[in-house]
Amino acid sequence: MSETKHEIKRSLGLIDATSLVAGSMIGSGIFVVTVYMARDLGSAAWILVTWLLTGLLTMSAALSYGELAGMMPTAGGQYVYIQRAYGKLVSFLYGWTVFTVIQTGVIAAVAVTFSNYTAVFFPVLEHKIFTIGTGFSFSNSQVLAMFSIILLTYINTKGVKNGKVIQLVFTSAKLIALFALITFGLYIGFHTNTFHANFNTAWEASQTVFDETTHTATVTKLSGIALAGAIGATIINSLFSSDAWNNVTFIAAEIKDPKKNIPRSLFLGTLLVTVIYILANLAYLALLPLHGTPNGSVVQHGIMFASQNRVGAAAANIIMGNIGVFVMACLIMVSTFGCNSGLILSGGRLFYAMAKDALFFKQAGELNGKQVPEKALWFQCIWACLLCVSGRYGDLLTYATFASLLFYILTIYGIFILRKKEPHTERPYKAFGYPILPILYIAITSMICITLLIYQTTSTGLGLVIVGIGIPVYYLFLNKNQK
Repeated sequence: MSETKHEIKRSLGLIDATSLVAGSMIGSGIFVVTVYMARDLGSAAWILVTWLLTGLLTMSAALSYGELAGMMPTAGGQYVYIQRAYGKLVSFLYGWTVFTVIQTGVIAAVAVTFSNYTAVFFPVLEHKIFTIGTGFSFSNSQVLAMFSIILLTYINTKGVKNGKVIQLVFTSAKLIALFALITFGLYIGFHTNTFHANFNTAWEASQTVFDETTHTATVTKLSGIALAGAIGATIINSLFSSDAWNNVTFIAAEIKDPKKNIPRSLFLGTLLVTVIYILANLAYLALLPLHGTPNGSVVQHGIMFASQNRVGAAAANIIMGNIGVFVMACLIMVSTFGCNSGLILSGGRLFYAMAKDALFFKQAGELNGKQVPEKALWFQCIWACLLCVSGRYGDLLTYATFASLLFYILTIYGIFILRKKEPHTERPYKAFGYPILPILYIAITSMICITLLIYQTTSTGLGLVIVGIGIPVYYLFLNKNQK
């Protein structure tokens, strides 16, 4: 059956789109990254300020994207916006980075996190199948991670309705569980002295570096430029936890009344997640001391040295005792499985749009009988599984987050370019706070990127290298098409 007989249908409403935004954002980050932020900042107030800044930046970007989504309600989303403003080369570099690290790297990392927490119930998953030297090993956990990606890809090839059901069920489940964690955490925490103790010296910042060899911690007081630099460097953790909100734009062609529903879903989804993340951190600070030691009980570890960096599990342990570890493991399994369903669903649509422009494998531009870009989904699946095997997904996430920020800046600046180039194009929704909010977003995010280049030169530099490799690949596709 030829591909021309199939067309993408609009079958997703506002609730579905909002569920995709929130579900794609909430993965495993909120249960882990506060540990790193606690070591980097050592201050309850500055941690909350960093999460609030992350939320405001995310919501500001989402409100700006609403204008572009209303103008171009087609499959591919951000890829299409960048192409309209800057041309095919820049849009290809974005699509290339999404395929190589941003989307597939996150899918791999989330899948591995899912399997690692599944190992809490089935320890056999931690067993290594084989090891090569000291730098590479392949475990049962990685097999399960790959299987989860393959399973979710298969389900999504059977129609967007299947993906919609999974997204709604798992997003609802983890929202309910998170609200329960927050409610009980704040109730129990406020009946102790922990919250007051954490905020007694709330604005005194410090950086703690733990030496694994000597088992000693070095504490450095932070203020002024040093504090600003620490916030700029550690915010990559909260930004990673709040990323993937733009995935809803990739499936614009399947959303009903996209000119209204995409901007609304972007705002509602990012607002909901921002509120949840700040409340979750308040619950952590109400239950656990911010400072701690690497040895001792859950309380003695504190947030800063939570066992295996699992601050969410430590908080659950305070609420429910030892059973809290299993409850939290179950919650993170639900959270990561639902998160990957949304990432897999949306990512294939971007590669479909690239294939239609002859900038990706030709087969990815075909739809199956369920009006789904099945082959694009399987290309994404194969590469994500390879990243699971590589064991380098942690590094890829660092590269990807920096690269994502660069393309967010470019996309939002594209609003200014398109308003000048296409002043008469219909804009059902105009960027909120234009031009002030978009300019503020670009300025603050640019400063964060500069800070990351200074403080994390190697990882961010490699992120730029990955983007740069896309240039010769683009011309390879171009030459192939010309021939």
